[in-house]
Amino acid sequence: MDEKELDSLIKLLDDPDSEVFQHVEQKLITMGPEVITRLESAWEQSFDVMLQTRIENLIHKIQFEDVLQELELWKISGSFDLLQGLIIVNKYQYPDMNEQKVINQIEAIKRDAWLEMIYSMSAVEKVRLLNNIIYNAHGFSGNTSNYHDPQNSYIGQVLETRRGSPILLACVYSIVAQKLDIPIYGVNLPKHFILAYTEDHTPVADKNGILFYINAFNRGQIFGRHDVIAFLKQLNLAPSDNFVLPCTNLDIIIRVLRNLTSSYSQAGNAAKTEEINRMIDLLA
Repeated sequence: MDEKELDSLIKLLDDPDSEVFQHVEQKLITMGPEVITRLESAWEQSFDVMLQTRIENLIHKIQFEDVLQELELWKISGSFDLLQGLIIVNKYQYPDMNEQKVINQIEAIKRDAWLEMIYSMSAVEKVRLLNNIIYNAHGFSGNTSNYHDPQNSYIGQVLETRRGSPILLACVYSIVAQKLDIPIYGVNLPKHFILAYTEDHTPVADKNGILFYINAFNRGQIFGRHDVIAFLKQLNLAPSDNFVLPCTNLDIIIRVLRNLTSSYSQAGNAAKTEEINRMIDLLA
């Protein structure tokens, strides 16, 4: 990166000619996150409200493009790491997040469960242990009082507040379980995201390969296939494999993003709704 060229471009950000500004803005966006520190410095040294606003918007655009690139790379590399996908989504709202802190918080929950895990435990006993660690020891619960708050969909906020949506609580639960070699995977049930405990360590299971289901939003309640079928009947939906079998990490992140579009749309935030839709389009 040529620092003289960068300084020259930043000085042109207050140009009254919109065409000049758009050209400069596009050039700075292509330079990537490396220019953000210099832009922040220019913002601090300026007393021009218009210039400060332009810099703020430019920094957001650069950070958003960076999120899109990370999301695309996560997808094409196989989307194997669900936690990494959630961290990328978190960066959309919190670009300066401490990624290692999130990883450490998950590891702390896993460690507490591992210390009490006994190899000979049955599937139900393992779930009861996870429930005790996640809901009692660490205090996680569903955010019923502010269900549509977009913060419920950001992993950093959920780990900090211990409150979240059904899908984010299910993500925390399944990530911890899989780190302990417990085969628990997400199920894309309409209106309510749940988990499935499978017979083997692969998310690809048939209906006979699921031992039972878990409701992470309701403190890890265990229930059976017949309960899922009954719920689908209430929604006038047929029990297709898409609704009763484990889904992919890609499906999970797309659903997290759709929850966010719903939250921002209800809040009347058209700009964020449009940006999240771009993220969905990239994955879908």
